[in-house]
Amino acid sequence: MNLLQKSLFLLLMIGSLCNMSLKAQQGKEDKRPNIVLIMADDLGYSDLGCYGGEIETPNLDRLAQEGLRYKQFYNAARCCPTRASLLTGLYPHQAGMGWMAAADLGTPAYQGNLSDNSVTIAEVLKAAGYGTYMTGKWHVTNERKIDGMVIDNWPKQRGFDHYFGIIPGGANYFTPVIYTDNHQYKAPDNFFLTDAISDSTVKYIHQHFNKNADSPMFMYVAYTAPHWPLHALQNDIDKYKEFYKVGWDVVRKNRFEKQQQIGLFSSYTTLSPRDTVIKDWKSLSNEKKNEMAMRMAIYAAQIDNMDQGVGRILEALKAENQLDNTLIFFLSDNGACAEFISSGKRKEVDGKEDTFESYRVNWANVSSTPFREYKHYTNEGGIATPLIIHWPKGIDENLYNSFVTNYGHISDIMATCVDVSQTSYPVTYKGKNIHSLVGKSLKPHFNGNNNNRGKIFWEHEANIAVRDGKWKLVTKTRQDAQLDEKNLSLYDMDTDPTEMNNLSARYPDKVKEMYHEWINWGNEIGVFPLDTRNYNVRAQLYRRKINGNFDDNLGGWEIRKTEGVQATVCIDTTYKLTGKKSAFIQMEESVDKSSAFTMFWSFQAKKGEQFDIKINSVASRETVVFIRLENSDPKKELKKMMDSELVASTRSGKNSFRSIKLPRDGSYRLSIDMGMLQGGDKLWIDDVEILAVKK
Repeated sequence: MNLLQKSLFLLLMIGSLCNMSLKAQQGKEDKRPNIVLIMADDLGYSDLGCYGGEIETPNLDRLAQEGLRYKQFYNAARCCPTRASLLTGLYPHQAGMGWMAAADLGTPAYQGNLSDNSVTIAEVLKAAGYGTYMTGKWHVTNERKIDGMVIDNWPKQRGFDHYFGIIPGGANYFTPVIYTDNHQYKAPDNFFLTDAISDSTVKYIHQHFNKNADSPMFMYVAYTAPHWPLHALQNDIDKYKEFYKVGWDVVRKNRFEKQQQIGLFSSYTTLSPRDTVIKDWKSLSNEKKNEMAMRMAIYAAQIDNMDQGVGRILEALKAENQLDNTLIFFLSDNGACAEFISSGKRKEVDGKEDTFESYRVNWANVSSTPFREYKHYTNEGGIATPLIIHWPKGIDENLYNSFVTNYGHISDIMATCVDVSQTSYPVTYKGKNIHSLVGKSLKPHFNGNNNNRGKIFWEHEANIAVRDGKWKLVTKTRQDAQLDEKNLSLYDMDTDPTEMNNLSARYPDKVKEMYHEWINWGNEIGVFPLDTRNYNVRAQLYRRKINGNFDDNLGGWEIRKTEGVQATVCIDTTYKLTGKKSAFIQMEESVDKSSAFTMFWSFQAKKGEQFDIKINSVASRETVVFIRLENSDPKKELKKMMDSELVASTRSGKNSFRSIKLPRDGSYRLSIDMGMLQGGDKLWIDDVEILAVKK
């Protein structure tokens, strides 16, 4: 072999070795785990079999037996805040969800919309080469934007390759409006939402590994079960309809005994007393016992069906030979839900689609076993969630079926995903500065080590808490009341996990120290001013901030057309008037009566209030539109507080009209009546304002 041949051979060998090294490195990267994040909605701490419950959850129990369970893992006390924190690894306020998606309360922390100064797990993992999918409940987009189909903050726009589920916070399980990627449609016949979430997840798993077998997958499965309404399939209900006739006292006692038997709580832990608003089961009539037992039976059936779906997801992973290298999380978005819901066409409790009921505080107290309080609050009953982690290739098998005693927080999920995916959390994203990651990776727990979690803080509706090692500072704030430092309680969570022995009087300096830390945290992330107003009050005050410049498209507006009226209402983005967007109305043919075609904006107002209505318009020819302010209570005769003609011409102009003083508290609506438009007429409106006249 001459020198040239030797040189060529050496180059080929070097190239081959480099290629082998690259393939080996790629092979190593290909071993990064798939991640499946499963979240239940309103599931209580003790509902699963592996957390003390009697409901049949064999698939989740198996994940616990072959993985880890956390004794103390925390969510953010309510659906929107928890989902924002889960997705971003931040505190809810930093992600824009200090409260709910029902309103923008006027500050970045309470904007009711996922902040663009945050990134989602999907955005981070997609950049790292993961296929990203989501099924189920989104609920981190402002509801007005959802109504207006403003999609910039929907799953597809926040890092998910494919999405199936519901964008708002809740729905009828049998007849919901469904969203696939960026499209909206009514659910088909013979539909059940929990099954659809499970089956779509299975479909996405097979789709990914058939098309993208060389890349790992991130799947976020956000079940709506067991959130109200109490809707379930009959065969699932039948399994439980007799069981709960033993009553909540017996069930709660049995759950706590099982929790102690399996080692979730020690023998010296005290079960919190039954909530004082709940009657002794024995005091109820037989009729009431049957009704209440049925409520819990339907709730149990919802969880049972979800567990069946988890089983199908596990089978899909197994069929794709991916189960061993898939990191699975299962948890709940808040504690048990004690909300009183009853708004269906029928009041019978049978789980059918024309009912709309909840299982009430009576059974929420059971789901919270052994804790006090519920969803909304920062006592353990509101923020403690089951957390199951399963990852055969990543968890020391000697730890299988054991409990993690270190506490953790919902923001730690993002940190763990970043860690196991061998990627990094960004400082900037799409030109925006990103808040620093709050969470800490749970990966050390997979080998029995401590991740030194440190302090965790909470605020929701002025219900606050701090966890620092064994110490927990907490208080409950009543609706419309102010946070009061005198009501702070201090607990030693090592010896008193059910918060029965308030130590604040014994350790006043510790209380002051932790409360001062909470104040500093609150100032840093924007929790102030605190707001304890009723949900509907906040939502209705937001309604008074009219979507009159149509930034949210037609979100919040109601369009009503008499049968046969041929007209189009859409959004024009050609700067026809002053803003980027305006409402564009085109009449296809003439109509012969007023009120045949109307736009409404409804809001609440008080007796004695008076309003100025302002509106900017331009038309293809001079035409008349009626601007009215009228009561919108269907139980009262329609009465106009203002009835004025707006002459829209070919030149844009802003008009102003004043109402009379309102005669009573109630629901009112601004009506823009376009019944006088003729065939071919075009009308643009913008800058619509509803302004209370200052007294």
